[in-house]
Amino acid sequence: MDVMTSGRQSVLEGVQFGIGTWAWGDRLFWGFGQGYQESDLRATFDFCLQAGLNFFDTAESYGQGRSESFLGEFLKTTSTPVKIATKFAPYPWKLGKGALMKSLRNSLKRLGLTRVDLYQMHFPIPLLKIETWMEAMVEVYQSGLVAAVGVSNYDRSQTQRAFDALTRLGVNLASNQVEYHLLNRTIEKNGLLAQCKGLGVTLIAYSPLAQGVLTGKYTADNPPQGIRSRRYNRKYLAQIQPLIMQLRKIGAAHAGKTPAQISLNWVMRKGAVPIPGAKNINQAEMNAGALGWALSDEEVQQLDEFSDRVSKSSS
Repeated sequence: MDVMTSGRQSVLEGVQFGIGTWAWGDRLFWGFGQGYQESDLRATFDFCLQAGLNFFDTAESYGQGRSESFLGEFLKTTSTPVKIATKFAPYPWKLGKGALMKSLRNSLKRLGLTRVDLYQMHFPIPLLKIETWMEAMVEVYQSGLVAAVGVSNYDRSQTQRAFDALTRLGVNLASNQVEYHLLNRTIEKNGLLAQCKGLGVTLIAYSPLAQGVLTGKYTADNPPQGIRSRRYNRKYLAQIQPLIMQLRKIGAAHAGKTPAQISLNWVMRKGAVPIPGAKNINQAEMNAGALGWALSDEEVQQLDEFSDRVSKSSS
């Protein structure tokens, strides 16, 4: 099947929420095969569509292509319109002419699609000018293989350069995907969020639950395992507990919403599109619970204040 597309200016129109698939097939960071399998991912995909969550974000580097392959297999089993975003990783060995087009075709093959809704530069790399990459993006856009062009991990200057380069060639910059959550509000502080809003660029927030830390399940006595434990160590987990308690307090005032659901709704209230991961139906169901209601301005301000206190205590 082909994905649903609606033109370059409206591909992300109406998209409030998405599902990140970094963990789909990733063994090194997320431990695919240990606690969750392909069958869990298929059930998760099916549940998401039933819940109205039809925007999935992946990348050629996720699980070394396995994330795209899983999505491709799952897409064969549904007639529900689905929007797919994937990414090109501009590694140093992929700087030659035509490398982007080749990677895109490989992604499309794994996904089983003839066109992808959103194609993103995964990260900037100084070895090649942003303008050069944007010219390559325009080429794949004009080929009809891409419905919209986006970037990821671009700062303010890089975003503006990408926007200007694409505009000169008659193409819109659809999105910028960056890390954004209550424990990392850099894009608010440095003006990137406001810049994207001003340019009409959708801000897609990856790791909106701080790699699971904002779910509240981790404490100083129960830290995350593996690589995540380096970033979210016992000391840091102790420092964020007042924020977690405030998330629980606000959740209780919203018919028992979880800290994760409050955190995701906060991202949406800030004007960004969160794409939390989901490895099983329980996580997908939790994600879906962030939709259909909204935090008050006062609650958003309270969370901002608690977030700022964490930043001060950890600096």
